[in-house]
Amino acid sequence: MRRFLASRGRVALAVGVLLAGVSALVFARDGNSAGAAASIVPVTQGDFTVVVTTAGELRARKFVQITLPQNTQQAEAYQLKIQTIVPEGTVVKTGDVVADLDRSPLASKMQEVTLALQKAEAQHTQAQLDTTLTLSQAREDLRNMQLQLEEKRIAKDQAQFEAPSVRRQAEIDLEKATRALAKATTDYKTKQEQAAAKMREVGSDLDRQRNRLGIIQAVMEGFTIRAPSDGMVIYVKEWNGRKKTAGSQITPWEPTVATLPDLSQMESVTYLNEIDVRKVAVNQPVRISLDADPTKVLEGVVSQVANVGEQRPNSDAKVFEVHVNITKPDTTLRPGMTTSNAVLTNTIKNALSVPLEAVHGDSTTTFVYKRTGSGIVRQEVVTGVMNDDEVVIAAGLTASDRVLLSAPADGLKLSLQALPPSARPVPRGDTAVGTRKVGAP
Repeated sequence: MRRFLASRGRVALAVGVLLAGVSALVFARDGNSAGAAASIVPVTQGDFTVVVTTAGELRARKFVQITLPQNTQQAEAYQLKIQTIVPEGTVVKTGDVVADLDRSPLASKMQEVTLALQKAEAQHTQAQLDTTLTLSQAREDLRNMQLQLEEKRIAKDQAQFEAPSVRRQAEIDLEKATRALAKATTDYKTKQEQAAAKMREVGSDLDRQRNRLGIIQAVMEGFTIRAPSDGMVIYVKEWNGRKKTAGSQITPWEPTVATLPDLSQMESVTYLNEIDVRKVAVNQPVRISLDADPTKVLEGVVSQVANVGEQRPNSDAKVFEVHVNITKPDTTLRPGMTTSNAVLTNTIKNALSVPLEAVHGDSTTTFVYKRTGSGIVRQEVVTGVMNDDEVVIAAGLTASDRVLLSAPADGLKLSLQALPPSARPVPRGDTAVGTRKVGAP
């Protein structure tokens, strides 16, 4: 009995092992079949779209700038600092205070100019006194010479009955007095001109100092910056991308403190690399979604594409600025919101396409691995435009074909089904996209 039970146990164990092996074989076969099925995809036929997707930032197309007061450069205020500014997004009315600037740089300048003005006023007063005294003395001397000339003329008349030598001396004295009076008259005119020039000089310096003081006072009054119109305050960005806020520096060459945007006319500003910008052109349609609300989709159109690339902060690559106008106003949009822009750059009607992974190539040929009734072959193809996921097949496949997503282990040993010469398109113009060898090493 004990021997019989042991025999039955061994039989049961053997059957269990056999069933487990069969089960594993079945599961393995099913798994391989599923993997093989998943690696084969049909050729897709339909409208093929090429979309360039890029991130952007909303900005108002029109806005009013809130700037430094005028004449800051004439006031020699080259480095100014924002002391206080209202929070970004504040809605203000015309005349409301938006920001205050630090007055300390101009306070010392104002004291310096005030002292210079006082000195100029003193010099002007001194010049007036000197001119008055000088011309007064000159007029007195001129009057005395006129009297002397009169005396010499009387002496000459009285000497007509005297000896010839006395008459001659009287004539000489009269001539000297006449010449002296003429010279004194000319000198007096010169002194008048000198006095006028001196007064113009000190008067010009006085006016200059007064103008400097007036400009500084006007600029300092403008350091309380008010809104020029109604709107929402939006901070501006510096060259490094940071927003100007309390503590930021303002210069006469970059005088904008903040802006008041027109929210009814918005655009998304984005930057594209050198490859994608070649696909984008003005008037192409754009689908815009907001990162803050992905469910909201806006319609837009490309309005401007930069011709010259630029280097953005913290980036080594050159990019091109692209502006996308939002066609319909939306009161919920705010400047600075991040957007995702999908630019529809091309549409091909009723095209054949396959996933990019399905296309392979070598130095001379582009091909796919096509599934046929008898197995798998390497089929030469001609590719067209592509998007992020798929590529157009211009020749080599039909809508009923199926292709492998990945190359089989012995793929390069399979025979190549070459296209006839008539199926190969003749290159014309810029065919870099249409003849690209996708998957080529």
